[in-house]
Amino acid sequence: MNKLNLMITGIGGQGVIAASDIVSGAALAAGLDVKKTDSLGMAQRGGSVISHIRFAQKVWSPLVKAGEADILLSFEKLEAARWSHYLKAGGIAIVNNYTVPPPSVSLGKECYPDDTEITGILKQRTDRIYFISGTAFAKELGNVKTLNTLMLGCLSIFVPFEIDIWRDCIFGRLPPKVAKLNFSAFEWGKTEMERILNTRRSA
Repeated sequence: MNKLNLMITGIGGQGVIAASDIVSGAALAAGLDVKKTDSLGMAQRGGSVISHIRFAQKVWSPLVKAGEADILLSFEKLEAARWSHYLKAGGIAIVNNYTVPPPSVSLGKECYPDDTEITGILKQRTDRIYFISGTAFAKELGNVKTLNTLMLGCLSIFVPFEIDIWRDCIFGRLPPKVAKLNFSAFEWGKTEMERILNTRRSA
């Protein structure tokens, strides 16, 4: 793949920015021009965090326009629904099957949509929706902060840079004491996405 419009979404503390840095580094290492921009909002309080990443032989603007994202990678379910209008028709949505109610829900002012509602919102854009038990497995690994690299492993199936590029970018971006664990999470995400795709093909 030599051209991609990618949106990564999540909430503060989930490692969205680190993930976008790793993807951008991988694209650069693959010889592509990369532009990205991040929006943190109320990130320190668990608010939305969004990264726009675009790479191609030449990129002029970092912003992904609504309806033009090839892939939406979301670390939280409501954030996937909230930013789904950026996804192009028939695009790919990779969603961590995890719920973090925003303050408005915690205060009883709104209701968190159920899984059927969230899926319905995403289906308005695409049928290529993949829910991943990312947080659950990251906890099994012993560090929930590996979620972001785990989700990048899922993404890597659709962004086929060489595995050595991904490994070098993960080890180059993260402290040595956690890089190995994060790369294990990346490999799990890659394997899990391969399993899901194979299951769908054989269904």
